[in-house]
Amino acid sequence: MRDLLLVLIVFGSLPLILKQPYIGVLVWSWISYMNPHKLAWGFAKGFPFAYIVAIVLCFSIVFSRERLRIPRTGLTVLWGIFLFWMCITTLFSIFPEYATDQLIKVLKIQLVTIFTVMLMTSRRKIDLLVWVIVLSIGFYGVKGGIFTLLAGGEARVWGPAGSFIQENNSLALALLMILPLIYYLYLQAKNIWIKRGLLFSMPIVALSIFGSQSRGALIGIVAMGLFMVMKSKQKVLAFMAIIIIGVFGFMFMPQQWHDRMSTIEEYEQDASAMGRINAWKYSINVANDRITGAGFDSWSSLTFAQYAPDPDAVHAAHSIYFGVLADHGWIGLLLWLGILVAAWRSNSWIIRNARDHHQLSWAVNLARMLQVSMISYGSAGAFLSLSYFDLPWHIIAIIVLVKEIVKKTLVSGGKEKEVLSQTRLGV
Repeated sequence: MRDLLLVLIVFGSLPLILKQPYIGVLVWSWISYMNPHKLAWGFAKGFPFAYIVAIVLCFSIVFSRERLRIPRTGLTVLWGIFLFWMCITTLFSIFPEYATDQLIKVLKIQLVTIFTVMLMTSRRKIDLLVWVIVLSIGFYGVKGGIFTLLAGGEARVWGPAGSFIQENNSLALALLMILPLIYYLYLQAKNIWIKRGLLFSMPIVALSIFGSQSRGALIGIVAMGLFMVMKSKQKVLAFMAIIIIGVFGFMFMPQQWHDRMSTIEEYEQDASAMGRINAWKYSINVANDRITGAGFDSWSSLTFAQYAPDPDAVHAAHSIYFGVLADHGWIGLLLWLGILVAAWRSNSWIIRNARDHHQLSWAVNLARMLQVSMISYGSAGAFLSLSYFDLPWHIIAIIVLVKEIVKKTLVSGGKEKEVLSQTRLGV
């Protein structure tokens, strides 16, 4: 039944995608983040739904009558250079076959993210995308939070098998990143029942993060909580809510959770932590030796024998920073960090220029929560290999779009409108 329902939904959306390309971005995002086919039991489990949607989306864009473009900004230019540099590092990678396979996967994600910048050109479309992201990932957050309650915190929360967020650590990071987006939707919602549902979901999702038993997520939730208080209009209320949720989660979780979290202070006695540090030193050494880095998927006994202090402890970096450093060298890391800094500055520009305009209050709220989401990614991601995960790139795309809408709205004297559809396609 699940298989048939999924097929009907996806294939039923294809004519709509051909007519309205932006619907393809929404459907693809739903499949990519929620992985609904992983919840099926039959033929749909391995069916290439995302690939089919992406192909139809490409056709829809090619034959679209809309004049689509990518805004020319410092952020998008850096983004384009980074994509080009990934191709260069793959060309000179240590293991070209593995690196090429990974590059293709990354570019597929990047392509749909670029489509997002081209198509999601209004507040309504952006809000729809945020809803899709929140509901897709939040499904596992609410499910995991309820599971944590029922299990007394004894078992870990995991994501959908075979996805970016399969591991407990990865799911926890994704949930950390959507918590601020849930709050944004709560601020914007008009229906009282929707507001109550969103308000109820936030502590449940937070409990799911505790239930993941991820040490990186614990660091991330502290950083996110503090910054969320700073960005909230009702700082005292936000501080009290975060303290209550934090204390409840801390007291609710069993002793095994506390034992695991305590190893953060005793990392020298933790084999997992020392393995990561060894991989980080490998990343630095390979970047110092090779201007293009090692390329994608270089983590092997051969490369560790040459560059790692401990050649027998072969691990992935488990860090968004050191992962990019190993894959693309110092140039790649600087480009990637430049993108994040440019995105942060764009958010600050939105907040600074739109806060005195009531009709742009939604943009200010969204920019603030996107900054909180970036804090979650930057802090918890320091201990996870999710440099190429869809969500941070989608957040960057949303930042680009919101800034363009704010700029055009201010120029037009305060009238909100679709700001990108009237100009030609360009990079």
